[in-house]
Amino acid sequence: MDEGIWRAILAEIEVSVSRASFITWFRNTTLAESTDDVATIKVPNIFAKQQLEVKYADTIKGLLEKHGLKPKRIVYSIATTSPSSQKSESVATQAQTAQATKPRPNAAPVINEKYNFENFIVGSGNEFAYAACQAIAQNPGTKYNPLFIYGGVGLGKTHLIQAVGNGIKTNHPESRIVYVSTETFVNEFLDSIRFKKQGFADRYRSADVLIIDDIQFIAGKEKTQEEFFHTFNALHQANKQIILTSDKPPKAIPTLEERLRSRFEWGMAIDIQPPDLETRQAILQAKASSHGVILRDEVIDVLAKAIQTNIRELEGSLNQLLAFCELRNIEPDIATAQALIKGKQTRPRHLTPKGIVEKTASHFDIPFSDIVSAKRDKDIVTPRQVAMYLLRSELHMSFPKIATELGRKDHTTAIHSVDKVESLIGHDFVMRQHVQEIREKLHG
Repeated sequence: MDEGIWRAILAEIEVSVSRASFITWFRNTTLAESTDDVATIKVPNIFAKQQLEVKYADTIKGLLEKHGLKPKRIVYSIATTSPSSQKSESVATQAQTAQATKPRPNAAPVINEKYNFENFIVGSGNEFAYAACQAIAQNPGTKYNPLFIYGGVGLGKTHLIQAVGNGIKTNHPESRIVYVSTETFVNEFLDSIRFKKQGFADRYRSADVLIIDDIQFIAGKEKTQEEFFHTFNALHQANKQIILTSDKPPKAIPTLEERLRSRFEWGMAIDIQPPDLETRQAILQAKASSHGVILRDEVIDVLAKAIQTNIRELEGSLNQLLAFCELRNIEPDIATAQALIKGKQTRPRHLTPKGIVEKTASHFDIPFSDIVSAKRDKDIVTPRQVAMYLLRSELHMSFPKIATELGRKDHTTAIHSVDKVESLIGHDFVMRQHVQEIREKLHG
């Protein structure tokens, strides 16, 4: 009875809140008990508990009453599901355990227990990757092998793959997990050659799960690619799970051997995209909750709307806001958040139209004279369109001025170019990466 009522209540909530909010705060909740005195709602973690108690308490109370349940009080109880979720809850409440749990001898010590599925915020840009990682954590080596996750800097790739590692440690404690960065793999391989160290191949080829971060750095390293090729084959043929991350898809990694490129695409290659507004809002609320703070929606909106492409930067701004307010013993408000964002967004004085065009030409490895010429070759037209887009987005130049800067007579060309690049950024990873890298150079 209670289970059916709670499903009905969740259905009503789902259509009244944002998708990201429903997934983050409500999806894994249950109505465990309902009497005249108390209704007990099970929630997955401390973040959801805080949100439901503070922000959604009246909504839940009203819906319970609507469905005939009128308890005197509502209790939100954290459901104990896994060691990783217990860890996140203890961190969030700053509780100290009486005795630290010793790491399993088969677990790679570099996997950080704070990175788990429970505190990973799911949104439209990462839900496919999240679902694939959860499936792997349940049954590693059976599908999505290899799993290749790619996306720009600060989008949560490292959090997600370490969450897989922690999930496998929980579900399959006998598994031997090796998690390293590509830099570590390369350095260990070179040391094995230089100092004739034994055991390199065995360390990696005896793994049940191999997780390697930033595999794009293997590009151009011929001997290392050959070694990794043999390691990959040995693990894959034995149905061992391989998980890789990169800042770009396999086909876009330069100087990567074709035999590796094809193997990276054997299983599942998934793009993590920048979070949408609702997901950014959910991330900020969850992070604030982990500090014991519930921020007003208006304050969350200021940060979420200002920082759109980098979760790391988003969290950094939140930490800066909370630290600033704590030092001055004030509540985080809209004015303080706006002042913080304004300070971060002050444009460098050296940023000029010519500088943007020069950086764009340099990024695409074409002469400055070509990008402002009348040439219409494909390898020139795309950089020119990107330059127009950046002039508009970075300096807010008018379309006629943009056209003049790029040697065009008709400003409708500039309008078309800006619209085209804006559209491509939404679904084309390569274009999104080009724009992000040029921006980093402009503001670096």
